[in-house]
Amino acid sequence: MSIFFKAPLDIDIRLDNEDSRKHVEVKTPHGRMEKLPIYKDGESVKGQVTIRTKEGRKIEHLGVKVQLFGSIETNIDGLITSEFLSMATELASPSILTHPETYPFEFKNVEKQYESYRGKNARLRYYLKVVVSRKSSSEITREKELWVFQYITPPSTPNATSTTTNVISNKAHTHHHNTRGADSNSNSSPPATPSKEGHQTVKMDVGIEDCLHIEFEYSKSRFSLKDVIIGRIYFLLVRLKIKHMELSLIRRETVGSAPNQITDSETVVRFEIMDGAPVKGETIPIRLFLGGYDLTPTYRDVNKKFSTRTYLSLVLIDEDARRYFKQSEIILYRDQ
Repeated sequence: MSIFFKAPLDIDIRLDNEDSRKHVEVKTPHGRMEKLPIYKDGESVKGQVTIRTKEGRKIEHLGVKVQLFGSIETNIDGLITSEFLSMATELASPSILTHPETYPFEFKNVEKQYESYRGKNARLRYYLKVVVSRKSSSEITREKELWVFQYITPPSTPNATSTTTNVISNKAHTHHHNTRGADSNSNSSPPATPSKEGHQTVKMDVGIEDCLHIEFEYSKSRFSLKDVIIGRIYFLLVRLKIKHMELSLIRRETVGSAPNQITDSETVVRFEIMDGAPVKGETIPIRLFLGGYDLTPTYRDVNKKFSTRTYLSLVLIDEDARRYFKQSEIILYRDQ
C-alpha cells in the first residue's frame, strides 16, 4: 500500500486473554523494544478483529479474511522470505460497512514447529494478517506479531566423561566480535564441582606444545537458558607468561549454504577469570549463571535456512598481547 494512501478504515486485532498472557520484550529491526504475546507449540490462536470506518463513511469491500503465517526472512544478497505456515479463515463476505464490526476468529491447535528468532541476517516470525479486499483500491491490511517459545525436556544421559584435546600453535589468534553484556569476575565464586547426577562431564585439554597445558572441565554440554555452567580450570604446565584469561559466550549465526553462506559472531558476555600469571597446579573455579544474559536456544539448520549456535570460548592473553583461544560448542534449550 502506498505511503500516500490514507486508509479509510481502522483495523484492530485483539487476542483472547492478551492482557493476562505472558509477554516478551524483543528488539525491532529499527532498534526499538516491543512487547509481544508468547505462544507455544500446539496452542490455539484466537481473538477478535474490529473494523471501524473513518468519519462516518460508507465503505464497500469484497470480503474480510484473517491469516496466520509463519515465515523465515534471510538476508544474504537481498531479503528473501519463505513461508512454512499459512492458514486463513474468512471473516466477512462482500458488503458495505457503515458502522464498527467485530469478527471472532480461531486457529485451533496450531503446530508451531520452530521458535521465534530475530538475528542479524535471519528472522523467524509468526504473525496474524487481516486483509480487507476492495474493488477499485488497494487492499487494506493490518498485521500483529506473536512470539513462539519451544519448550524442550532434555533426555537424561548416563554418567560419562567427554574429552577433547587440542594443541594450539604459539601464533597470535585474534577474533573480533561485537561485545554486549557485563563483565564478571569469577575469582570470588565458591569452589565448583562438576555435576555427577546423570550428566555428561566435558573436559577440554588446551595446550601449547612445551609451553602450556590446561584442563578445562565443566559439568555438562547441554544447558537450559536458566542454567549454571559449573567447572574448573587446572594449570598442569605453565611456561608461558600469561597476563590474564577470559571466558566468553559467543553466539554464531550462519545463514544459507555453501558457497552462498554468511556467518556472524557476537560475544554475548565476556568476563575475566584470572588477572596475573598462573602457576603449575593452580585451580580456578568457574560458575557462570546463564539466566542473566540475552541467550537463544541452539537452532540447527532451521528449515534449511539458518543455524544459531553458542560456544564457550577460553582466551589466554600473554604479556606480548598475543591471544590464544579454544572454543567448544554448548547446546542451549528452553525449559518450562
